Amino acid sequence: MNEIKNAEKNEYPMRINKYLAQKGICSRREADVLVARSLVKINGRNAKVGDKVSEGDQVDVSKKVKNFKKLQYFAFNKPVGIVTVSPVEGEKSVADIADFPEGVFTVGRLDKDSHGLIVATNDGRITGKLLDPKYDHEKEYRVRVDKKLKDRFFRIVCGGMDLEGGEITKPCKARKIDDYTFNIILSEGKRHQIRRMCAALGYEVLDLKRVRVMSIYLGNLRSGEKREIVGKELAEFLRLLNVDSRN
Repeated sequence: MNEIKNAEKNEYPMRINKYLAQKGICSRREADVLVARSLVKINGRNAKVGDKVSEGDQVDVSKKVKNFKKLQYFAFNKPVGIVTVSPVEGEKSVADIADFPEGVFTVGRLDKDSHGLIVATNDGRITGKLLDPKYDHEKEYRVRVDKKLKDRFFRIVCGGMDLEGGEITKPCKARKIDDYTFNIILSEGKRHQIRRMCAALGYEVLDLKRVRVMSIYLGNLRSGEKREIVGKELAEFLRLLNVDSRN
């Protein structure tokens, strides 16, 4: 068994699955599986699902957990016309065309009419850290619109703006590529945010492509193709997420 250091003070008692997730061992759902398989002990006894850890308790996880699951991470280039999840009749999802290993799921979404980088993994630890806007993780997009871009567009977009429904966007970075195309870097992900920002300023989005998620770049990955994220690229991605890189 490997001993786990105590959690932060003033959080006790906490459920064992939350404790293991906070320590970067696995996601809460995975922790319940480990506990059910008698791979976790609290003060020398096998933990049970729902058990709570108190301050000063010793929690040990079996070395067998190393072989419990190989964590995998993928970059996928979603084509236009494919939904990220939950297809309705006549639609195909990323899972239908990407042929991911069992247990791998997409993190975040791109709408059906957009294309580009989607991150997928079987590591439940990264979901909240990647998607929660409080972490300010950057996502970069290349956007083409229906009419010439003016300086006013960038002043308003970059400073944060009101969207229909009372939502306020965070300040962001945007730069002009040519008269009709710009790059934009967001640190949040409101529903259809870029399309709504453009529409509010009188522009229609003709093409929207995500080219980067944090330190992961789409690069020359072809539409409908995937590649595994490994090595230094993976280590930097997990470091930015503050997730333990050890499987």
